[in-house]
Amino acid sequence: MIQKLSATKVKQARPKSKTFKLFDGNGLYLLVHTNGSKYWRYDYQFTHKRKTLALGIYPSISLADARTAHQNARELLKNG
Repeated sequence: MIQKLSATKVKQARPKSKTFKLFDGNGLYLLVHTNGSKYWRYDYQFTHKRKTLALGIYPSISLADARTAHQNARELLKNG
C-alpha cells in the first residue's frame, strides 16, 4: 500500500537530475520537475484509455486542496 503524502514531505521535495513523482494514492501524485516546479496530477482511465488531469501548481494548490479536487474528479468519473 502506498503511504499518503504529508504537507511537510510535499514542501521539502527537492528537484533531482530527473523528473519524479510523489504518490498520494488513487492516482493522485505530485510531479516534481528538474527546475523545482511542482504540479498536482491525477491519472485515471476513461473509456479504457489512460488520462491525466492537471489539478494545479504547488504551492498555489495545497495538499488538502489537491485532495479535494481529486475527490471531486473521482465523483465526476463515477457518475459518468
